[in-house]
Amino acid sequence: MNKRTKPSRIGRFHFDPLLIVVSLSLLLIGYVMVASSSLHLGAKLNSGNEFHYPLRQSLHIGLGLFLGVIVAKTPLQFWENWGQRLFIMGIVLLMIVLVPGLGVKVNGSTRWLSLFGIRLQVSEIVKYFSVIYMAGYVTRHQKSILVSISALIKPLLLFGFAGLLLLMEPDFGSTVVIMIIAMGVMFLAGARLSPFIGLFSVGAIGASLLVYLEPYRMKRVTSFLNPWADPKDTGYQLVHALISFGRGEWWGVGLGCGIQKLFYLPEAHTDFLFSVIAEELGLAGVITVIGLFVMLVWRTFEIAAAAEALGERFSAFLAYGLGIWFGFQAFVNMGVNMGILPTKGLTLPLMSYGGGSMMVMCCAIALLFRIHSEVAEIQANKPKERSKWLSV
Repeated sequence: MNKRTKPSRIGRFHFDPLLIVVSLSLLLIGYVMVASSSLHLGAKLNSGNEFHYPLRQSLHIGLGLFLGVIVAKTPLQFWENWGQRLFIMGIVLLMIVLVPGLGVKVNGSTRWLSLFGIRLQVSEIVKYFSVIYMAGYVTRHQKSILVSISALIKPLLLFGFAGLLLLMEPDFGSTVVIMIIAMGVMFLAGARLSPFIGLFSVGAIGASLLVYLEPYRMKRVTSFLNPWADPKDTGYQLVHALISFGRGEWWGVGLGCGIQKLFYLPEAHTDFLFSVIAEELGLAGVITVIGLFVMLVWRTFEIAAAAEALGERFSAFLAYGLGIWFGFQAFVNMGVNMGILPTKGLTLPLMSYGGGSMMVMCCAIALLFRIHSEVAEIQANKPKERSKWLSV
């Protein structure tokens, strides 16, 4: 393993003001919209307790922030040294969730493990471990990746096995996310274009076959192309999502005043939270949320570029992987809500209701804070002028 020679402890923690503002804004807006979209659900499904979901989301956020503090205090050397074992641990968890009686089944999918009353979606943990593993892999095999196609195939075989387990849940969306993370990090690590395009094409063909051979996935594609052909069945979710966007207009109908969330729009507090934002806050709310995610991804890549400029390859590719994850998952969720992508069960990072998703995303943001802090500390100890990339 590639051992890091610089000290694992930093003199002081360097906070990134922009990252704090963006992440807290997404958390706050998400919490308010989860509350708005779930009060009626709590009143009907949980013995009249309309604050059931907001209270549980408060617990999720609190646990996420607690775990985030632990991650932010953990040196990056720990993640680099443990990356391979953590990814194997993620694969073991994917196996455990498929064991009858252990995995929790919801809406026909077995994706969750229950721990102390909180449902943890194992695929979210695997995404987190995937970023760490790939950052370590391209750091260890940086020369091989530049010249050898086998160096590109090896991690994809491991990711393919994890993807197979995810498909057995089934969770096609998370399978695509972890493959995009793997391919994206290898591309940024300098993989040769021709073999990279070949492998990407094979992956795209495989994904297309998985859609074509599975009737329910094919229905999602056909309904996405023309949801109005069957608005009461296959096109139901998308039709009501589009109605939400249409009702919102410029400034929205008002916070809490939306009607599509009232048992019309399925999963309004999770997968389709962005549609509730569109209806109640209008185009202004939509642009605000999109802008916050753009700033988050942009800042993530800036931190990665700063780390790469200092020769901190593991830190750089860890940040690149996080940026790819945040950006791709947010794009897919918002694309589904706006009708530009087929329906996929991916949450909106830092915003949608969910224990596992919220806690893992908080840990991912905390990991980004740690990367920034270690890079800023290295830069601060250099005699040269400080890097323009870092705001310390």
